[in-house]
Order: sequence, then C-alpha cells, then structure tokens
Amino acid sequence: MKITQSYSPEDRWVDGSTCLETELCLPDNMIRTGTELESLQTGPVLIVPSPKATQETVDEKEALKYVEHKRQLSEPCYYPEAGSQKQQKQTALAEVVSVSTTKGVFHQLLLTSAVLLLAAGCGMPIGYSAVLLPQLYDSNETLAIDIEMGSWIASVHSLATPIGSFASGPIMDRWGRRPAILLAIVPLFGGWVLLATASSHFLLLLGRVVAGISVGLTAAPAQILLAEIAEPRLRGLLIGAPFVSYSLGILLVYALGSQFHWREVAWGGTVLPLLSFVALFFAPESPVWLARNNQPDRAAKALTWLRGCPVQAKQELHQLTERFEQEQQQHNRRPQNFWRSLGELAIVKPLIIINAFHVLQILSGTYLVVFYAVDIISDMGGSDINSIQAAVLTAIVRLAFTFLYCFLLLMMPRRLMVTLSGLGSGLSCVAIAAFMYVRAGEPKTPLDTYVAATLILIYIGANTGFMTMPGIMIGELLPAKIRGQIAGYLFTIFNLLLFGVAKGFPYAKAALKTQGLFLMFGIASFAASLLLFLLLPETKGRSLHDIEDYFRQRN
Repeated sequence: MKITQSYSPEDRWVDGSTCLETELCLPDNMIRTGTELESLQTGPVLIVPSPKATQETVDEKEALKYVEHKRQLSEPCYYPEAGSQKQQKQTALAEVVSVSTTKGVFHQLLLTSAVLLLAAGCGMPIGYSAVLLPQLYDSNETLAIDIEMGSWIASVHSLATPIGSFASGPIMDRWGRRPAILLAIVPLFGGWVLLATASSHFLLLLGRVVAGISVGLTAAPAQILLAEIAEPRLRGLLIGAPFVSYSLGILLVYALGSQFHWREVAWGGTVLPLLSFVALFFAPESPVWLARNNQPDRAAKALTWLRGCPVQAKQELHQLTERFEQEQQQHNRRPQNFWRSLGELAIVKPLIIINAFHVLQILSGTYLVVFYAVDIISDMGGSDINSIQAAVLTAIVRLAFTFLYCFLLLMMPRRLMVTLSGLGSGLSCVAIAAFMYVRAGEPKTPLDTYVAATLILIYIGANTGFMTMPGIMIGELLPAKIRGQIAGYLFTIFNLLLFGVAKGFPYAKAALKTQGLFLMFGIASFAASLLLFLLLPETKGRSLHDIEDYFRQRN
C-alpha cells in the first residue's frame, strides 16, 4: 500500500491503483455492464466473467459474492402478516448482509488495533494504585504516605475521569473523533511522566488527576469511532474489543508492579500512549463525522479504505448524506438546539435504556467487586490472602471472560448474551449470600476460602458481560446527529455514579454486611437482564440507520 503526501489522513490510505471510479474492485478478468450511476439508481449492475477467464479465482468468487450481497441490500425487507397473505413493510429490524471485502475487513481490524493499544494504555492507570500504594506505605520510601493520603491517591483518578468525559463530547463533535482521541493521548503521556518524576505528594496527585482526565477524554470518542467505522456484522466485536485490551492493561500494570519500582512502572506506562498516537495519526477519520461536516471527498476515501470497494463506499456515503440532508430540511437548515433535540422520541428511548442499565449495572457490583475484591474475599473466607495474588487472579479472570464475550457478540444475539450474563450473575450472587448466611458466626476454615474465591470468580466471569454493554449501546442506539456530544455526557453521569457508589460502598457494607450486599447485587443483576430483554432491540447485524429508524417508531 502506498502512503501518499496529501492534505488529509485519508489520502495516506488510498492505493495508487484505487479511486472512486474503479470497477467494483474486480480483477482484470471480470467485466460489468451498465454504469456506476445506473447501479446506484436502479440496483446492481450485471457482473460477468470475461471470455479470457479460464478458471474462477478467489477474487472472482468474492466479487460475485459482493454482487449477491448488494442485490439483497437493494431489495426492501418484507414479512407476511399473521393470518394474511398480504405483504407488509417490516417494522422490526432486519439483518444487514455485510458487503466489505476481505481487504476492507482487514482495514477495520487494523484501525481497531490502534484503538486497542490506547485502551490498554488507559487500563494501566486504573490498576496503578494497587502497585503504587503498597510501595509508598513502606516507611523507607522517600515519598512515604499515610492511610489518608493513600485513599486520595487511589480515588482521585475516578474523580477526575468525569471531567474528561464531559469535555469529550463537544471536542469530538467540533474537531472529529480521531483528533479528539489524539488530543486525549497527550495528558495520558503527561500524567505518567508526572508520576515517574514526582518529588512530592502534590505531583503524585496531579499525575493521577491528569491521567484520569485523559481516560475520560478517551472513552467516548474511541467507542464512537469504532461504532461508526465498523460494518454491522463486525460492530459488536470491534466495540467490545477495547474492554479486552482495557483488562489487559490492568493485568499488565499488576505484572510490572510485582517486578519493578513504581517509578519504573510509570515510565513503562508511557510506551502504549506513544505507540497508539503514532498508529492513530495515520488512521482515517470517521466517515460519519466527515459526511455530516461537509467533507464528502474525505468521507469517500475513508469508506473506500474501510469497505475495500469504491462502489460500496459510494452507496454508504449516499445514505449518510441523504439522511443528513433530510435532517437539515426538517429544521430549515438551521442548527438544531441540542437540549431541544433531547425530547425527540428517537433520543428519549435510547437514553432511558442506557441510563437505567448504567444504574443497575453499578448496583450489580460490576466495578465494586473489582475495587474491593480482596476485602470481600477476606470477609468471606479469611484474611490470610495475598492481596497482589488476589488482584492478579481477578484481573486474569476478567480478561479471559471479556475476551470470551467479545466473540460471543460476534456469534450470538446481544439480548440473549446479556440476559444469560445477568442470570448467571444473579444466581452466583444469591449463592454467595446464602453461603454467607449459612456460615455466619461459624469459625472460618480453608474450605471457606476456596468456596468463597470460587463463587467470586464465577460471579466476575458471569457479570463481565455487563461491562461490554454500555459501550455497545452508546455506539449503536444513539442517533448520529447527537451521538458524539451525548456520549460524553453519558460517560460523565456513569463515572459520577460509579464514584459516588464506590465511596459509599464501605458504609453500605457496614450496614448490610457482605451477604446483604451480594443479595442486592443479585437483585440488580436480575433487574438489568429483565430491562434489556424487554426494551433492548436486537441490534446484531443491523445498520446504525435502521436502529435509529426503529426508535423513531411508536413501538
């Protein structure tokens, strides 16, 4: 692939032999009838093998497969009304057949890999406090701390994250998804440098705050970028993949902390931000943002690279611009007021689903058990547990199950996956609560430790399915016109809720005891499963346009 000198990042990804007039990305021994304009207006053109062709190659098979997929896309979806032969227009979401070529799929995975580097880099500050605090509690350390300062170093990161989340929405709507991510990497790198060179407690806190703001700035643009560049068939996998990388980043910082001094770990934390900045600098911008900001040429080049075929890129760009024109006409080509748009049916429904799930997800203990895993296991099975071993073990389990859920998103419906995840989470929580009630007041034995650890790991494995859903719902359910701005606010609300619940967890634990907390976790898990089963439409394999249209209906 040739990297050209051009005014836009998208130009760097255009092959010298590829342009918008290329013949359907077909090999030389394939020819077509009709014009490209006719293909867009009247349906797919006829693709036939050239008389020169003597045998069918892999490229020919892919080209013919593309034409068949395009034919299916060009036909409206219908379903027979119950008890009648009359065909009615389909109101439920119809699955979209993927039309990206193999090269286009590879390019989508390549761009996702650049985001994964950053996601791992954002996971490292989360786990860094578990590495930093034990070493700073050592009285021989030059920056030795007490319990009060340790609590601030651990929690200030979570308090700073909503600041970045709040700012990320306007930034990515104004300058684009890719520039917003590149901007977010700068404070992440700076935060690690501050931590590595800190000479006072103030600089330690400042480094944690700067890194926390960066993580908040990154979350929404990264999820939105992946949602907007992915084809429907791969979207769940690509949006869910950063959670695997995020968990890997936590595990990575634990592993480094077990071998190196905290300053050396901080210097190591600068590597992934640097690598991701270089990778994303050469990546194309979101074609959805480009199309909605009057940059059709760059959008066409980005779509051509992402889909592997100019004709499919033209068709998708036509859909994007047509929808944008319709929105402009509805509002007399005046910028729509953001707060007024929140009252629209297509926006209210997703907001209700997403925010209700956020509350239930937090109350189900998804992150609370991550934060307080050692304390909870100690209460359940004894205090003779190595904290770093428990942290590493929970991180490994979380990583393994996040990886599993990403592939389940590719193979099974979203609603089924999250329903089973919630049921497993709820049942394991009820089992933990029952175990705690039965063993209350009894002397703790080694068997209690093993049973408690096993139940906790089962719970973490089942509940990890909830971790992947907020990013997927924000990327898929929100309309394009407010997706960027509202995503930042949603992440802000989520982080503030999480911070408040995490701060109040010790008081709730004292009032309800551990068994009461897990009973609450179980009830919230069952409620979250019921909520999504009843209200969440199945979005696997559906285009973002179809999902948006679905919420416009009075269903």
